[in-house]
Parts: sequence; structure tokens; C-alpha cells
Amino acid sequence: MRFSSLGSLDHSKQVIMGFLHTWPSAWLLLSLTCVDHLVPLPLDRDSLMEKELSMLTGGNIVLDADEDRANQMLMKLKQEEVIETTRMGTFPPSIHFFRAKSIIDQSTVFSYLKRMPKGAALHLHDSTMVNVDWLVKEASYLPDCYICFGNADKVLFKFARPPPVGPPPPDCSDWVLLASYRKQLNDVTAFDDSLVRKLTLVTENPEEAYPTQSSIWTKFKSSLQAAIGIISFAPVFKRYFYEGLKELYEDNVQYLELRAKLTPIYELNGTVHDRAWTLQAYKDVAKQFVSEHPDFMGVKIIYTFERNKDVTFAKEAIEAAILLKAQFPETLAGFDVSMHEDGGNPTWYFKDALEIPASKGVDLPFFFHAGETNWQGTPTDGNVLDAILLNTSRIGHGFAILKHPVALELSRKMDIPLEICPVSNQVLMLVSDLRNHPASVLMAQGHPVVIGNDNPPFFGSKGLSYDFYEVFMGIGGMKSDLKTLKQLALNSLKYSTMPSEMKAKATEIWHKKWKMFVGEFSDSYLRTDL
Repeated sequence: MRFSSLGSLDHSKQVIMGFLHTWPSAWLLLSLTCVDHLVPLPLDRDSLMEKELSMLTGGNIVLDADEDRANQMLMKLKQEEVIETTRMGTFPPSIHFFRAKSIIDQSTVFSYLKRMPKGAALHLHDSTMVNVDWLVKEASYLPDCYICFGNADKVLFKFARPPPVGPPPPDCSDWVLLASYRKQLNDVTAFDDSLVRKLTLVTENPEEAYPTQSSIWTKFKSSLQAAIGIISFAPVFKRYFYEGLKELYEDNVQYLELRAKLTPIYELNGTVHDRAWTLQAYKDVAKQFVSEHPDFMGVKIIYTFERNKDVTFAKEAIEAAILLKAQFPETLAGFDVSMHEDGGNPTWYFKDALEIPASKGVDLPFFFHAGETNWQGTPTDGNVLDAILLNTSRIGHGFAILKHPVALELSRKMDIPLEICPVSNQVLMLVSDLRNHPASVLMAQGHPVVIGNDNPPFFGSKGLSYDFYEVFMGIGGMKSDLKTLKQLALNSLKYSTMPSEMKAKATEIWHKKWKMFVGEFSDSYLRTDL
């Protein structure tokens, strides 16, 4: 800013001060500092840039010598990759993930991010944990698995002995024993590959396959319904959950908070287990996994129900959650309302149900999905403010929060983090170029955020590394560096629901893993002529 004369300085200060009252507090602090030193000359550009850098996510972290060497190498690799992919028109965050994934897989930056300790996965759903190849090529080969074929890409699965009786589900063929069906095929591999496609959203031409958000959500729900038929079979269920933990662990994630609908789990004889059985199964499998992987800290469950339900269902779910919280205090973290926000009821619709815990003096934390929409001024859009009013601990997605300055400021002051899921937001058609993701603004201001992966197998993704890559390369811009990555990983532990002692242990383990990770970078740096 430049002033032509000293006489205009006071008026300019008044104009600026009036404008700054509308800014978030962090900017206000910066601006007040600048206003106090206004002179009829250009402001100190270097100081302003330094101030901006300090506000970035991780901006106040001080790197040690090893971290600094690793950061130099990482940023060199990042710059080279940005230049090359931009030249080729293939910069991954700017193109659809279905096309970008093969490019990311070849990225040197990505190869390092896969080895980075990421802390906790705080936004992941129960029926979309495991690579779909495992469901098709392992679980569906178990005995007594039946399939029925519906219209278009629809398929359903069911385990049964004796064979299922009665009419098949609507718009579906008769149930067929999958083992017998495969024996009649000339190319079983091609058939299995076709099943994988039916259970994911992945396609070569996403813009043609999904011209609208409604169309991709229709496909999402169809794939989910098919997957649940396999996952909800008791012998598969426990193996599936263990496999999901293994995938996270191999991606250097050390703790999980899982959104789970606690879907009824069934046996061959027709027995259907209740929610308590399912929660106990989660607890048992997690305990087994931790015993075999002592540096993995465990699992907590966030019980969710879908927002297309009515208030009566919501009240029953809340009452069930209260009982489950009492029965499994160390396993059940809290409660959420999930699924397609634009296609279901707004959070405030369930207000009477959601106020039940407080009316009973029960501590049932909330972790609401909110603002996963492009709309402004709609009931769905208002979910971000309602989530805060209803005392949410974290905000799932929060894509629309920049359109709600009050919610934005409250979430900052109340230290309520947003769970950012970049791959999901792009695939589900909220943003096409991830450089334009709202989180770019949030991270520039140091707003509390954590990185989630939402439904990775449906997107052809796996673990947390792809989402970290999209954040590091695209959303965070060219200034995001090792400090940014370090802060994001530490945020995931800080904003988890682990008790303080467990959180301290997890953080200690993470620091040891981080030191080893940085050491690899430092060694590479010393062997490389930079």
C-alpha cells in the first residue's frame, strides 16, 4: 500500500481499521501491527511475507538440522515435480484423481510421503476401508456366497446355507451361487475385474459417467449396498476390519477413529447380531491387531446414522448410542450424522434427538459431517453453523465453511478442527482443481485441520498417503513444506479422542518414527548433489 502524502495517512488508517473489523482475528492482529507503522512509503514486503509464512499450517515449527536438510531435498523434489507435470499438463491436483492416480504412483514425492508417519486417521467409514480387490478376489470366494444381478451396474451379495429363499430383491435376478457361476465362465479374471468396477466409482471417463453430483451419489450408494452384503457376513466382517487396519498400518498410520453405522452382522444360519455384538467385534479385532503391532495405538468408533432417516429413527439411534457409550466407554468415541448432505435432512432437523444426551446429563461427543456442499444459503449449507451450535468436537469436511464467517471464526476460537478429505471432495464433484479447495485458505490462515481419506477403496485409493499428497502438492501451495506435513500429522493426534496419557504415548512413538523418516531424507540429501 502506498500513500501520496502525510495528510492522507490518518484517513487511510481509518478506512483500513474499519475494513479490518470484518477480518478474522489472526489477520486483524497482523493488520493492526502494520497500521501502527504506516508511513507514506511502501510497507516492508519481506516482513509481510515472513508474517504470512508464520501463519501457514506449521509456520511456527522450528526444524532441527536433520529436518532442515530433509526439507531442502523434499522442496527440491516438489519444485521439480510441479515444473515437469505443469509442462506436461498433468499436475495431479489439477486433474481428476482417476486420471491423476497413475501419475501420483510414479511420483518421487509420493514415495516419500508413503513412508512418512501420519499419526491418526480421523475420517474414514466402516464399509469403505479395504481395497475392493480384497472383497472380490478373497471374500467373495468363500463358500456359500450368492450373487444377484440388477439393472446397469447393480449387483448384490449374500452368504447363505441353505440357498436364499423367497423372491429376490427388487430389480434383481434370482440368487446364484457365485462359485457355480464362475465355473461356467471362460474368463473368470475379466468377470472379477467387472465386479471390482461395480464396487467402485473408478472409471476412465468420470465426466461422462457422472454428469451430475446426483449421478455419482447414486453410483456410490449402489456400490455401498453391494459391498455391505459381503462385509456384513460375520466371518468376513472381522477379517475385513483386520485387513483395513493392516492397510492403514502399512501406510504408516498409527491410530484410527472409524465412522461406523454398526450395521447388523449376519451368520449363515440367519442369526443377526445387534450393535453391541458389532462394537465388541471391533474391540476384539483392534485388541488383537495392537497385540501384534505394539506401535499401533488402537481404534475408537464413532457411531453414525444416515441423514435420510427420520427423527424417530434418530432418537432410537441416540438412545442406543448412550447405552453403548456406557457399555463400551473406551471404544465408542461419539456420534455423527453422515451420508450425502444435499440428498438428506439437515442436521438441525434432528435437533430434538441430538439434544437428548445433554438433557440426560450424558457425555456423548459429536463429530458432525457438515458443509459437504457447493451451495450457499440452503439448509444443508447451514449444517456448519448448526454443528458448532450442537457442540461438535470436529467438523467432517466443512467444505462450505468459508461462506460462513461466523462459523469460521467460532471454529477457530473454539479450536474445532476440520477433517479435510481432498480426494473425496474432488471425486464427489465439489471441486475439480484441488488448488481451489477451501482448505487452501484455511491452511494459509493456520486454521486447525486434519487430513482424512473418507472412502478410499471407492476412489481407487488406499491409506492416507494420496490425500496427504494432494494437500502437500496442491492445496497447501508451493510454500507448504516439511513443517506443514509435521503439523498436520501432529494435529491428527492432538484432535483425536485418545485420553491424555494414551495421546502422550502416541505422540512419543510418532516422534521416534518421524526422526527415522527424517533420517532417511537426510541420508539421501547427503548422497545427492543438490
